[in-house]
Amino acid sequence: MTNVLISDEMSQRIIDTAEQLALADGAETVTVRKILQALGITNRVFYNRFRNITEVLDIVYRNTALKIRESVAAGFDPEGDFFAQVLDIVTNTLVMSYENKMNFYQYVFASDSVSPGNYAWWKGEIQKLIEFGKSRGHLRDVDSDIMSYAIWCFIRGYNADALGRKLPRETAVRNFRYSFGVLLDGMRA
Repeated sequence: MTNVLISDEMSQRIIDTAEQLALADGAETVTVRKILQALGITNRVFYNRFRNITEVLDIVYRNTALKIRESVAAGFDPEGDFFAQVLDIVTNTLVMSYENKMNFYQYVFASDSVSPGNYAWWKGEIQKLIEFGKSRGHLRDVDSDIMSYAIWCFIRGYNADALGRKLPRETAVRNFRYSFGVLLDGMRA
């Protein structure tokens, strides 16, 4: 919990409550007052631990991003069908977004835009997949730096739009798999 003035059980309860409120009603509705009421604590208890609500929401955002990263980083089989696995990985990102961020999407995507660490992590992971695909002869010789950025933009943009328009998850997943599949086919060797 970086930036926390006091890191203790109450700090974690404040973070957990902020996350619950954000998931229930959207991050833009989360206020210090709502957290105080939900936990039955005073301003002093909150402000001894955090400077403002943005600090708490930043922690919630980082925790959400880490959950999604962990799911993406696990389970790539170098011997399996490259294209099917890549499609599954990016689809899982969309599904995790629906499960973890549906009512948190505006805050998450706004934070995502200004988070160089998150951007670098995603772009780096995508670049590794592209390089792996090229080394195995699955992908044609594409510029992995440019393509990793384009793929990150595609996934992130699709994700933000689907969540923002509150597409049903099944519709978003079906349409995403189709359109990302077409993009992948264009990269085949």
